[in-house]
Amino acid sequence: MAIAEGIEQDRWTRVKGRLRSTVGEDVYSSWFARMDLERVGGESVHLSVPTRFLKSWIQTHYADRVLSCWQSELPEVSRVDLTVRTPIRAPAVTKDAKASVEERLSEQEHRPSELRAVATVPVSASHEALGGSPLDPRLTFATFVGGRSNTLALAAARQVAEGRRGDNVMFNPLYIHAGVGLGKTHLLQAVTWAGNSADRKVLYLTAEKFMYGFVAALKTQTALAFKEALRGIDVLVIDDLQFLQGKSTQAEFCHTLNALIDAGRQVVIAADRPPSDLESLDDRVRSRLAGGLVVEMGALGEELRLEILKSRVSAARTHHASFDVPLPVLDYLAKAITHNGRDLEGAINRLLAHSKLNSTPVTLEMAEREVRDLIRPQEPRRVKIEDIQRVVARQYNVSRSDLLSSRRTANVVRPRQVAMYLAKTLTLRSLPEIGRRFGGRDHTTVLHAVRKIESLVSKDVALSDEVELLKRQLQE
Repeated sequence: MAIAEGIEQDRWTRVKGRLRSTVGEDVYSSWFARMDLERVGGESVHLSVPTRFLKSWIQTHYADRVLSCWQSELPEVSRVDLTVRTPIRAPAVTKDAKASVEERLSEQEHRPSELRAVATVPVSASHEALGGSPLDPRLTFATFVGGRSNTLALAAARQVAEGRRGDNVMFNPLYIHAGVGLGKTHLLQAVTWAGNSADRKVLYLTAEKFMYGFVAALKTQTALAFKEALRGIDVLVIDDLQFLQGKSTQAEFCHTLNALIDAGRQVVIAADRPPSDLESLDDRVRSRLAGGLVVEMGALGEELRLEILKSRVSAARTHHASFDVPLPVLDYLAKAITHNGRDLEGAINRLLAHSKLNSTPVTLEMAEREVRDLIRPQEPRRVKIEDIQRVVARQYNVSRSDLLSSRRTANVVRPRQVAMYLAKTLTLRSLPEIGRRFGGRDHTTVLHAVRKIESLVSKDVALSDEVELLKRQLQE
């Protein structure tokens, strides 16, 4: 019996090899890594997968290829039966790997505050088998550099990652927003690496991957399986939400969001702007997102930039032991490169490449030459409509609620018009969006206010000076 089982497993190994070479490594990892052989009987082969969604997807897209690979090994096979196994079995790991993982898990139990990416290979395999977006093994809590601008976001992300199934959810959804290259994706992937465990499934998806999965499921009439798969997740992590487009996709996202939150499951979301600024999203979605914990990750201060540079140099030394960047060079880079963390990493990569390829030490002169295109002019401060309303209300001695109200007294109408004018000239918000942020007014009202103030500032010197003063206050 054991011999027969061994022969079957050898055949299954060869079939998987053929399948991997046929569909490619990425597709194989995403859809077939958790497919197991149950038995071979007569003209049938019985395989199993852990979820209905995987079963439906493989049957729809790859049934013929799986059968063909089996027929190359056993010509008499005419049918492949695919079932959903219960309970879900853990991904296969070697004895040595399992012992190593158990040892690291044991260490982590004694150091609960130190979250690290444990068993990254099994986590990645199971995660991608669920249809998740690819994970970068470098993006863990261990490699995330904390500082004043990201303290709250980091603490909230750790809280989510340390949770267990059945725990009370503190922040739902957790919504993190920041500009490009400030660490949103790093935090979200760190939550995914650290949060996956034997009793909890964490799925990381970009908005693009969510859209692709939903549209593909609609086309193949497997939308129900797609929804069931998503709603069976314990922690759903969505990155770059600002790219979510399409009415039906947004509606499905809203339903999934509501279903997970109502069931006590955790949702973590990142975008490049706060929920109120996501104009393309439905009001119901924006409202639900704003109802959780909304955290902004600020710009990287000079001290934090220096720490990031030091950590990148340390990481580079694991593969290039002789690589060294003098402290004066790091200080120069921290002062000169202010835009985002990716530029800092790019600077270190350039210095490493130049040093290794030319066999020369890193100097200040070399650094100035190699990174000059990364030194960008300081961008003006991003102005928010809330800031405009607050500053204008203070200048004209009215309340922000007055600006949003329907009051039409002279002492409120003029400040409201000035605030709308500044919102149009200092932000990228559309007229309808500005109207919505000023108490739900029509875009024609905003247009009238903008034209009115434009006309007045060309004639009224006092008003022109007031508007310029407000602009300086907002842009400082």
